[in-house]
Amino acid sequence: MPHETDVLVVGGGATGTGIARDLALRGVDTTLVERGGIGSGTSGRSHGLLHSGARYAEADRVGAEECLQENDILRDIAGACIRDTGGLFVQLEGDDPDYFEAKRAACEDIGIPTETLDGDEASELVPNLSEATVRAMTVPDAVIYPSRLCAANAADTRDRGATIHTHAPVENIRRDDGTVTGVEVGGSVDDTVAADYVVNATGAWAGELAGMAGLDVEMQPNRGVMVSVEYDGLDPVLNRCRDPDDGDIVVPHGGEVVLGTTSIDVDDPDDYETDRTEVERTRSECGAMLPPVEDAPEIRTWWGVRPLYAPDEQARGGRGISRGFFLLDHAEDGVENMASIVGGKLTTYRQMAAAAADLACERLGVDAESTTADERLPHVEDPERLDAVVAEFDGQGPTDEDIVGAG
Repeated sequence: MPHETDVLVVGGGATGTGIARDLALRGVDTTLVERGGIGSGTSGRSHGLLHSGARYAEADRVGAEECLQENDILRDIAGACIRDTGGLFVQLEGDDPDYFEAKRAACEDIGIPTETLDGDEASELVPNLSEATVRAMTVPDAVIYPSRLCAANAADTRDRGATIHTHAPVENIRRDDGTVTGVEVGGSVDDTVAADYVVNATGAWAGELAGMAGLDVEMQPNRGVMVSVEYDGLDPVLNRCRDPDDGDIVVPHGGEVVLGTTSIDVDDPDDYETDRTEVERTRSECGAMLPPVEDAPEIRTWWGVRPLYAPDEQARGGRGISRGFFLLDHAEDGVENMASIVGGKLTTYRQMAAAAADLACERLGVDAESTTADERLPHVEDPERLDAVVAEFDGQGPTDEDIVGAG
């Protein structure tokens, strides 16, 4: 007999585990399937920056406000999944001073707290900062450890009675007219799941999963490289204060820093070429802010694939504007009991999850609101226990492998 559930969530990244947790908190019988380990897709292959909203302030007020709100919430509920570092936007000689002023003014208007430092003050805060630093602006950025975050969400979901299956790829979706009647899952499940509602939270792979149901979700996967190098003593996240470009973020990790990133469209999120010149360019550009990192010993390098929604990419015309999320209700496409959630950022995963869970509950007639903004994640005051949960869900990604389990 097929496994029966109220909601099937496909995808075990931050958004998928967040959706499953949100539903479980509302008392909805939920099953999550993930083709690999928890967080093994985009979430676990990011640069790990918890945005304050400042990166988007002058280009997308709404997106910046979302980041600021979620930044505050995650600091409250996520414990050891977050490291409060602060952040710095750095203007170098040759960078447009008007861009700095526009960002500072936009942050002030939105309510993102900032302080402007001259070059000497910035260098006191960050030893080895480039001598070409004209000025800098402090912002409440932080570091997020995605392996811990995804595992904590999954653990709470399971502990509240939901079912989590890792290494369980979806192989087919059965439809009868306008309804999904069964989802065939391989791997550790090797069975059919019959769900009243299906949520596609597979990120860059959302188009492939939707296609199994005869739906068209047009994604534009986009790769970016991250490089972790040896460097001890950096406190705040460094952001280059210019139009977003390659190599403009440096994220501190104890005795390492993560340098990022590039932005190149790919056709297939599972099969794409990588180019060593991206690594060298990222190191060079980040080295313009913090010179020692350009030649620092390389520890590990990885690429992640952003889950960009193609119609939005085409409409906005490329890099530089905040990438929001989109909740696609497939009832509008003739499939009554399925939705896809695409786009977005790791920082706003909880908000994305709440939106998807709201829609599922509306369709199921469940009268319950999201409480994830107030419910603290489990084990987040005990890093060792939390890291054991990461291992249990096979959730270790390259972003934070120097932190998770290191203590």
